[in-house]
Amino acid sequence: MAQPHLIPSHLARRVLLSRQGLCRQPRAKIDRHGLLSMIEEMGFVQIDSIATVERAHHMILFARNETYRPDLLTHLLEKDRSLFENWTHDASIIPTRFFPFWRPRFQRESERLRRVYRDWHGQDFESHLAELVSHIKENGPVMARDFNHLRPETARGWWDWHPAKTALEFLWRTGRLAICRRQGFQKVYDLYENVIPAAHCQDEVDPQAFTEWVCWSAIDRLGIATSGEVSSFWDSISPAEAKTWCAQKVREGTLREVGVESSDNSTPRKAFARPELLERLDDIPEAPGRLRILSPFDPLIRDRKRLNRLFGFDYRIEIFVPAAKRKYGYYVFPLLEGERFVGRLEVKLDKTADALSVTSLWPEPNVTWGKTRQAALDSELE
Repeated sequence: MAQPHLIPSHLARRVLLSRQGLCRQPRAKIDRHGLLSMIEEMGFVQIDSIATVERAHHMILFARNETYRPDLLTHLLEKDRSLFENWTHDASIIPTRFFPFWRPRFQRESERLRRVYRDWHGQDFESHLAELVSHIKENGPVMARDFNHLRPETARGWWDWHPAKTALEFLWRTGRLAICRRQGFQKVYDLYENVIPAAHCQDEVDPQAFTEWVCWSAIDRLGIATSGEVSSFWDSISPAEAKTWCAQKVREGTLREVGVESSDNSTPRKAFARPELLERLDDIPEAPGRLRILSPFDPLIRDRKRLNRLFGFDYRIEIFVPAAKRKYGYYVFPLLEGERFVGRLEVKLDKTADALSVTSLWPEPNVTWGKTRQAALDSELE
C-alpha cells in the first residue's frame, strides 16, 4: 500500500490561512459584494456577546480586511438578506444561499434541543411554542424582553431564561423563527419566511445530498482536514458520519489521504485533501506579513489542538477561569504576524476616554520584540 502524501507543516499552515481568508491583501478596498464573497469563502463568522474592544464578528472580518466597516455587514444581514443568523458550533452569521442545508439540520436538532432545553429550563417553554408563533403572525417581530414579565422571581442570571425566551430560542434554533435584526445586540425574532428570501426556502435536500454538501464544503474551507475536523466545521454531522464519508471518497479517488507534519516534529497526523490541491501546494501565496490582532473567536484559532499542532501556539481563552488562576488575562488577543503567532495582547476599549487601553503584552518564546514589531502593533492598534 502506498504511503500517504506527506505535507510539511509550513504548507499546511499556509493552506489553512489561505482558505480562511488570511492570505488576501488586507488593505484592498472591500464593498458589500466583496464582504459576502469573503464570508462565503470562510463559511461563516461566529458571533459572541463579549465586547472588550468590539464584537467578535467585526474583529474577525477586520483582521482580514482593514477597510471593513460594520455597516457593510448590517446591510447584508438586514437589507439584502444575503446573510442570516443561526448555529454552527455556536451562534454564527451564515450565507443565506446555504439555508437549504440548514433545514435538514433543523430536523436533526429538534428532538435533541427539546431534551436539552427541558433539562436546562424545564418543560414550561413547550407550552409557549404555538402561542409565540401566533403572536408574531398577528403582531410582528418580538424580542425576548417583551416577555420579561414571565421571568422567574428566583432568576439569578442570563442562564435563568423565562419560558418565552427559551421558546423563542428553540424556535430559532429549529428554523421556525429567524433573526430579522439586532437592537442593542438583542435578537429581534420574526417568522423565517419573513426573513429568508423565498428562493432559498424552496429546495428540499435529501440526507445524502446534505452529507455531501456538509463534508465537501468543510473540506473546501479547510483545504486539509481530519475526519473529525470535517465533522466539527459546521457541527452538522457526527464524527462517525464524517469518518465513513472520508473513507468512501478515498476509495472513489475524489479524496486523498495525507500525512500532515506537526510543528513539534511529532508523528504526522492523518488527514484528507482534494487531489487537485496536492498538485498545486507550492503555488499558494504566502500570507501578507502584516501583524494582526485576532479575536479569541477567530476561526483560525477555534480548534485549539489543530492550532497547537500546526502553529505551535497553545491558546486558551480564560474568561471562565478565576482571576487568580489565569496564566494571561480575562480576554487575550492572539497576535498573528504573517504565518506565525508572535504574541498575546490584553487590550480594552475605554469608552469614557475614547481610547484603547493596553494592559499587557506577552511575546511568544523565542520572539524578539523590537522597535519594528512594536511599530507594527502600534499601527494595528491605531
